[in-house]
Amino acid sequence: MNSVLAIMLLLIAFGLSSCDTAYLATMEKMGYAKRDILSSRVKSARDAQEDAKKEIQSTLEQFGKVVSYEGGDLESTYKKLSGELEASEDSAKAVRKKIADVESVADALFSEWEQELGQYSSADLRRKSQAKLTQTRSRYKDMLSAMKRAEQRIDPVLRPLRDQVLYLKHNLNARALAAIKGELVKVDAQVDQLVKDMNRSIAEADKFIQSMEKEAD
Repeated sequence: MNSVLAIMLLLIAFGLSSCDTAYLATMEKMGYAKRDILSSRVKSARDAQEDAKKEIQSTLEQFGKVVSYEGGDLESTYKKLSGELEASEDSAKAVRKKIADVESVADALFSEWEQELGQYSSADLRRKSQAKLTQTRSRYKDMLSAMKRAEQRIDPVLRPLRDQVLYLKHNLNARALAAIKGELVKVDAQVDQLVKDMNRSIAEADKFIQSMEKEAD
């Protein structure tokens, strides 16, 4: 069963990769270079992280309102929390998808660039292109590492929130709320760290975009 699942996942990944390869080829025929597509996708990934950061902060805020409940429509407050969590889950998926899109076009760009180095008849131009490739790839790796580090913190933040929302679904009363109050402090600290990592990632993305645009001028 595990072997079948692994094969299916590989086929899906190959299919997605093939689709993106065809897409990139089509875009290049229309005049859009891989480096321009990379820059565009980095912007999309940066924006997705910004959206995810805001969604998760909003979910934490709503969680705080639920656990500090002092009267009113508890059912309505819980439903809002559940909706906020769902939005955060969706934004997390978007971040993962956007990062994968960045990796796909970057791999294609750097592979093509490497191959083209062998086409130079001028040793001097080849060295200059190699140096530029090395510099661009280094900046890219720094940015991608920051993006992945931030993305990897998302699920550990959402997991306890997921658990608490699931628990409250069938235990929506004052006693249950009192029992989970301690979780708010833990999740709050995790969200603070996530926000810091996302801000670093967004800053790295901005630096990379600026460097790509500067080189294009």
